[in-house]
Amino acid sequence: MPSTSRNRRKKWRKTTVARPIKPSDTSIAVLGAGSWGTALAILLSHNQYDVRLWGHLPEEIERLQQDRQNHQFLPDIPFPESLRPETDLDKTLSGVSEVLVAVPSHAFSSVVQTIAPLLAPGVGVSWATKGFEPGTQRLLSDVASDILQRPELAVISGPTFAGEVARGLPTAVTVASESSAHAERVAAYLHASWFRAYTSHDITGVQVGGASKNVLAIAAGIADGLGFGANTRAALITRGLAEVMRLGQSLGGKTETFMGLAGLGDLVLTCTDNQSRNRRMGLALARGLTIAQAKEEIGQEVEGVQTASEVYQLAHKMGVEMPISEQVYKVLYEGLPPKEAVHSLLDRRQRAED
Repeated sequence: MPSTSRNRRKKWRKTTVARPIKPSDTSIAVLGAGSWGTALAILLSHNQYDVRLWGHLPEEIERLQQDRQNHQFLPDIPFPESLRPETDLDKTLSGVSEVLVAVPSHAFSSVVQTIAPLLAPGVGVSWATKGFEPGTQRLLSDVASDILQRPELAVISGPTFAGEVARGLPTAVTVASESSAHAERVAAYLHASWFRAYTSHDITGVQVGGASKNVLAIAAGIADGLGFGANTRAALITRGLAEVMRLGQSLGGKTETFMGLAGLGDLVLTCTDNQSRNRRMGLALARGLTIAQAKEEIGQEVEGVQTASEVYQLAHKMGVEMPISEQVYKVLYEGLPPKEAVHSLLDRRQRAED
């Protein structure tokens, strides 16, 4: 790792040690040992919490236990002493105050169903998963609420790349919950001198923004991969935000949420930086790769591929016009050539901007 990163990490450690020590008996379970789950586990551990990091593949967790870092997704970032990778879910959840779910959207329902009978009363559940339930297009908050039947539910979303969070670079997110007390509790768990968590009541808007932006990032990657330039990218982001707002408002989300971290902030980040897996998917498709080839090249889950189908179906169900998202769907699921998708957007009838 470059010396600047080493110096930054040393400074971070010194800063966190100087902060008030959190209660030693507070334990948090992070479910999902991919890049984002691991990054959040590292953050919480540096905040002086006892953190158990669980994954569904025992051999991968055993490797984390041995290496004390996630070589596959976050290499050269060592685990704090209080971070314990676990293979046993019962042991992971025993005595915890909060469960933070960071699994892909297609696994969210099954994981929540599995943990439901294992949770003690009063244990909060939050998630950093971005997406809709596959097949039903339901918000993950509705899925969690139906299964868990408890008020302590929150979603964490915002412009975040796992590697930057794990390295201690300044970051801000939104924690949304219908329970103000739970939103504030989760935000307090996450807060560090370099990591700021804002709270919100708009759990719908925060989820729609976090999920839908992944589809638009694929569009931005396609446009950039085809060489259409900065003007096109700016137009896609701006008109894409309008699409997200229309969908979110139709579901009850608040306009101001989409102008914040979980809306505009996350959209700009994901559409403009090649750390974004969804943007890289678009770039790969523009080069002529298939979805399978692009996924193999990226080597991680690309949420926008599944979300494109859910957004397309949800938009039709709600009667919401989302032309950019529709073209991404056609590229992914109907074999439309990427260049034709861009030209289809340009050939739409003239209208007033809304």
